[in-house]
Formats: sequence, structure tokens, C-alpha cells
Amino acid sequence: MSEREVLLEVKNLKKYFKVDKGIIRRDIRYVKAVDDISFKIFKGETLGLVGESGCGKSTTGRTIIRLYDVTEGEVIFDGAEIGHMSESELKPFRKRIQMIFQDPYASLNTRMTVADIIGEPLDIHGLASGQDRQQRIFDLLERVGLSKMHASRYPHEFSGGQRQRIGIARALAVNPDFIICDEPISALDVSIQAQVVNMLEDLQKEFGLTYLFIAHDLSMVKHISDRIGVMYLGKMAEIAESKALYEKPLHPYTQALLSAIPIPDPEVTRAKQRIILEGDVPSPLNPPSGCRFRTRCIYAMEKCAQIEPELKEVEPNHFVACHLMDERA
Repeated sequence: MSEREVLLEVKNLKKYFKVDKGIIRRDIRYVKAVDDISFKIFKGETLGLVGESGCGKSTTGRTIIRLYDVTEGEVIFDGAEIGHMSESELKPFRKRIQMIFQDPYASLNTRMTVADIIGEPLDIHGLASGQDRQQRIFDLLERVGLSKMHASRYPHEFSGGQRQRIGIARALAVNPDFIICDEPISALDVSIQAQVVNMLEDLQKEFGLTYLFIAHDLSMVKHISDRIGVMYLGKMAEIAESKALYEKPLHPYTQALLSAIPIPDPEVTRAKQRIILEGDVPSPLNPPSGCRFRTRCIYAMEKCAQIEPELKEVEPNHFVACHLMDERA
């Protein structure tokens, strides 16, 4: 794995949102949505990013693409540090990095036709005009399972699955290298989800794309991802190859998440041990000291409250942030 070419490297990334409390006395606090995480994505692979709602996975994706400004840390794309670039410096990279959003309706301009929605990135980057532009739009629509007859219609005339296909076509319009898929199937019917995921896999093979696939559906993430990162309360808990993570999860949080995956076999389900997490996820305004997960972990030790665990490689290409790994070593 280490010999593969790195397309994206995130180093000690932080994204804090300032919160003001009070009217007379200004008490400034910060929501630590993403708090010092690091990982790499290799060319041509899919890195899945999973975790409970509010863990910071979508914020991570939006910060990488610079929809949010970076608080601290680095985002290195193909050797260039883009995390602190100005908008003018960033423009060439915006063409190479695209995003597919969770809500296909909210991400499309309802006043624009499908042709204008897909053609807008071509106009912004000066990639095509006139007949070439129109043909490019028709080709993209057909590539995502629609037809050129749909080009003159508006978003409200489509189903959720069709709208997401329009969003995917828009992302493909500028021939990107890297696409951030921010829960692209969670708002879709179950019957449509597999179709969209299969299409994303086909597009990856055809165009040599690299994906960051953000989701909470662990079974679907397993299907599409080469490697998986598990986040908890703004921190990276575990990163491993997909097969290794599902067969041998090492972090207690990952073990709990995987134990909740439904299995379509009553006998296996009855025999399976479900790990129930006690309590609620702490507030990112005031996260626990030491290990973020310790307040819900049955293995928590005194050390867990005092020292924050580092993300360490405990097995080949398997990284875990947990003091239990030190005890087992």
C-alpha cells in the first residue's frame, strides 16, 4: 500500500466553529467539529468515512474541498497545499476536485434547467461552448442513465434518484480526478441506492476516479470502499483496509458500530452479540479529556481520561487510536 501514489493527504486537520454565548458577557467557545485528524487517499481508490451523525465526517469533506475554511492543518492535493490557498490560486484545483451532495434536490438550482446545471461548470472553467457544450451535456446525461430529452427539464420534474444522477453528471462535467461523495445515497430509496453505488463504481473504473465516500450505511461502505476510516466526535478512531476492518475491528467503537449491522439470516442474528453503547455522544463544545470515546467505553482505564491516544499502525496498514493496543502489545 505504501508504494501507491498518494493523491490527497490530510495532516492534522482542524475545523472549529466559533460560538458566542451571552449578550452582556461575551463567552466565546468553539465547536470542535474536526479536531486534528490525518489520513491519506491513494490514486484510484475509494476511502470510506463512517461514524455516527455529528462525528465530523461531512465537515471533513467540506473542509477538504474548501467549502469551509481550514482552522489548522494541511490539505495536500497532488503535492500542492490547498488548505490555505486564496480563491484565485484554488480555481485550477476546483476543477480537479468535485463533490456529490447528500440532498440531490437542495444541491440543484430549481430555477435552472438540467442543461444549465450540468453546463455551468463548463462555463466557469471555459471547457466547452456552443455545439461542443451541448454535446458534452448530452453525453454526460446518457452516461449517468438519463437521456438528452431530460436536458430541458427542471429538477422538480425528476425523482430523487434521477436528481442524484444529475448531480453526478454535474460533478463529472469538468473531468475531475477526485470526487467527495457526501452521503450520496442516504436520501434515496433502498431500491435505488445499489444502482447509484454500482454506477459510481463503473464511473471510477472508466475515468480512473478517486473517491472519498462518506456514509453511515456500513454495509454499503464495505461494498464500495478499499479502505475505511472510522470517526468519533471529530477524531479518527481507526483506519484499515475494508476486509480487515470488518473481519477484525480493533477499536471498541468500531466493534460496536459493526455489531449493529443487520444480517438477513435470523439464526446468525440471534447468535450475533450486539454491543450496546451506553449514554449519548458528548458535545463537541466540551469534549471529554483524553480519549473522546472513554465516557461510553466498557474498557476505559484511568489512562484514557488523562492521555489522548495517538493513531498508530498496530498491524500492516491498520491504524488505531486506543490505549488498549498498548496494553496488548
